[in-house]
Amino acid sequence: MDRDRLLTPAFGAVFAANLINGLSFFLFVHLPGFLTEIGADETEIGVLFSVSAVAAILIRPWLGAAIDERGRRPVIAVAGLLNVAASLLYLTVSSLGPWLYVVRILHGVAVGGTFTVLVTIGADVIPASRRTEGLALFGVSGLLPIALGGLVGDLLLRTGNFDNLFITAGALAIVAYGLALSLGESGSTLGEGERPSFLAAIRQPSLLPLWLITGVFSLVLTGYFTFMRTFVDATGIGSVGLFFACYAGMAITVRVIGSRLPARIGDKRVLFPALGALVVGFVVLARASSAIDVVLAGVLSGIGHGYAFPILFAFTVTRTPEAVRGSSLAFFTALFDIGVLFGGPLLGAIIEASGYPAMFLTAAGMLVAAMVAFYVWDRRWDAPAAADAELVTPAASA
Repeated sequence: MDRDRLLTPAFGAVFAANLINGLSFFLFVHLPGFLTEIGADETEIGVLFSVSAVAAILIRPWLGAAIDERGRRPVIAVAGLLNVAASLLYLTVSSLGPWLYVVRILHGVAVGGTFTVLVTIGADVIPASRRTEGLALFGVSGLLPIALGGLVGDLLLRTGNFDNLFITAGALAIVAYGLALSLGESGSTLGEGERPSFLAAIRQPSLLPLWLITGVFSLVLTGYFTFMRTFVDATGIGSVGLFFACYAGMAITVRVIGSRLPARIGDKRVLFPALGALVVGFVVLARASSAIDVVLAGVLSGIGHGYAFPILFAFTVTRTPEAVRGSSLAFFTALFDIGVLFGGPLLGAIIEASGYPAMFLTAAGMLVAAMVAFYVWDRRWDAPAAADAELVTPAASA
């Protein structure tokens, strides 16, 4: 049936836009190296990443409302242009100081906006009957940049300096902006008087356990995405590009080859082993002594991320009424910025106090605790359930 078709022109277009946008962003996995060059220590690096996250978080309520009321395309038009500007503004940074914080704030708003709108469009164009499978495949467009960002960044820095990296990021942002503008409107919109409040949209009981596990999942990922660069520099073990190539390569493999597995055996039967693989990946890094350990950690963590993210994403979409999908997904994506906000300073402080092994083991322990809490709290939603539509009507949200 046509309505069950997954690989449509609309899917291909948003896939390409998200891929190029993500590649621009993931070049900044090397940003801690630049910050170290201009005098930042691990704690300040964490703070600088947190500043960007705060900006992205604060914009989310407005962003969710704008997506639901005005539509996807007007929001991407503004956010995409800001992303181009912010990426190129790093060329004007030469030292620590207020201007660097301004650039980080602008970049946080831009990335938060473009990512949220593109994943919302991705959810719009995927048929409900193939949601987990479709979101897993769509997620490949976000995973390829993880692998390519590290490797391309390694190459750019080997043949030049950080200016080359920032220029390349800006050029990719321009391409992504053009692709995003080519996308038509994909979802329904509500007038301001008809739209439930942002809080009403995100506080549905079936969503609360998802916010818990997604929040901790995003926080522990900060251990990779913020501190892998400084871990490699400090220990001389492996490389950033090697880790993220293995990480993204395995995540892509399980999504392409095993994208139907959650639908066949059950989402949660895949989710918990996937999160367990992430835990083991952290433990391996805590004990790493060679590049082989970095490869193994990347493989395990990539398998975990490859399944966990689309399953949590699909749960969020399924449990949310379509009319407030923008608000729900704005909060879902905001959780990854909240993870950076708290994870950056927290994990950075642990590194300074006790070293990288302690940080990785702390992250593993936090994820195990969150898995147990989620298992207990979310058991009532194990049976397929409709979203709590009565909780997000205008009357209920007044």
